[in-house]
Amino acid sequence: MAIPSGSGTEVLKVALTAGVTNAESVVLGGVANHIYTILSVTLCETAGAAETFDMYVDDNAGGTDYEILSDSALGANETFVYNDRLVLSGTDALCVALASAGNVDVVVSYIDQDWT
Repeated sequence: MAIPSGSGTEVLKVALTAGVTNAESVVLGGVANHIYTILSVTLCETAGAAETFDMYVDDNAGGTDYEILSDSALGANETFVYNDRLVLSGTDALCVALASAGNVDVVVSYIDQDWT
């Protein structure tokens, strides 16, 4: 994506994903000509069973994954908050997957800069 030079919008948003399991879940999917600044990611285990999870960026939704968190522990009925800033651009996707078939809800707070 080129560096924007025109006018655009900047909006605070939230992405909600319920029931993440051991399959890849895209918790924030990017769109061309957007820049996303992720402020926080909150994961809450809702099935009463301890889990481990991976959080990663799928570069341009092309299948090349870059791990942010790997095999991170999430206790039964506990909440994990990741609040380091991340930036995604274009069609990058933020993904979460559990190590087993559990049940985790994910909330992503982010700023969406739209340059379309």
